Amino acid sequence: MADHLILLAPSANRVYASEAKRLVAAELRVLLGADDHPVIAPVTLARIEYLAVASESLDEQIIRALGRLSGFYAAFRREDDRLLPVEVRTPDLFDDDLVTIPKYPGKTNEQFTRLLINVTLSSMRRPAGGIISILDPLCGRGTTLSTAMMLGCNAAGVEAELKAVEAYAAYLRTYWRRKRLKHSMELSPVRREGKIIGRRLAAEVIPAGRDRPIVLTVFSGDTRQSAALYGKRTFDAVLADAPYGVVHGSQTDVPGAGGKRDRSAAGLISEALPVWARQLKTGGALGLSWNAIGLRRERLLKLVADAGLEPLDFGPYREFAHRVDSAIRRDILVAIKP
Repeated sequence: MADHLILLAPSANRVYASEAKRLVAAELRVLLGADDHPVIAPVTLARIEYLAVASESLDEQIIRALGRLSGFYAAFRREDDRLLPVEVRTPDLFDDDLVTIPKYPGKTNEQFTRLLINVTLSSMRRPAGGIISILDPLCGRGTTLSTAMMLGCNAAGVEAELKAVEAYAAYLRTYWRRKRLKHSMELSPVRREGKIIGRRLAAEVIPAGRDRPIVLTVFSGDTRQSAALYGKRTFDAVLADAPYGVVHGSQTDVPGAGGKRDRSAAGLISEALPVWARQLKTGGALGLSWNAIGLRRERLLKLVADAGLEPLDFGPYREFAHRVDSAIRRDILVAIKP
């Protein structure tokens, strides 16, 4: 059988780059259907590494998947000793500098963020139709939100640090003006019982060549109050990159054993998961990345099940664990709301 070769985009993160082939192969398997896909395997030609997709032709499903793929750079059809380029169009509504320009401590790798979104959205059991809505209840300075908007989704977030929300709003305003995109933005106080408890960022932007806006909403506040902040609004997908619980990572204020502050993600996740689950539409998907050194996968699976969600814990869904540094082994867990 003839095959096609996928050339992966380089990553500025050398540790992530060393794992990229394996991670992107698992991502592609999910995008194509975890139980129904062509053989995908790494191959090296002339010292250049590729992913080989065993298929006589790239059908429409595969072409769409490659356009979304987090590490995709180019595709070729291999015929004898020749590589013939295959056209693959990306679905991105904005230039990739929307997510690559911001630099700040603790920023998640952009390729991994896209992988997490792709795997989660591909796992939904909701019928396709309309604009997909995504909630990131731990949104930081918006890498996931910006990536979701690039892929054509309406994005919503919750962030504990007001300064992060303000910085994200300032960046988007400057970026959209520089790109000459029609947009609106408002950062207003949120009041409960006459008291200001945070701020709300509400924005819309119309991508070039489109007439329908992408909608963004972000609240400053506690993620465990996310359902209260958004009221009856529910989402097609909830995605979160949980605190890693190390010195350079985030720290929750959830009491741990003996009343001490909990530096792992376990305390925060155990309290927040039921809230996030309520915000999912039926058939919607939760995608969670976390440090598996601080919270074992088996325990997280139980927490997710206790929140009323159905974990996907088979095949490629168990192939995303990878090292970030000596204190972080990042993994992904995806679950569905029945």
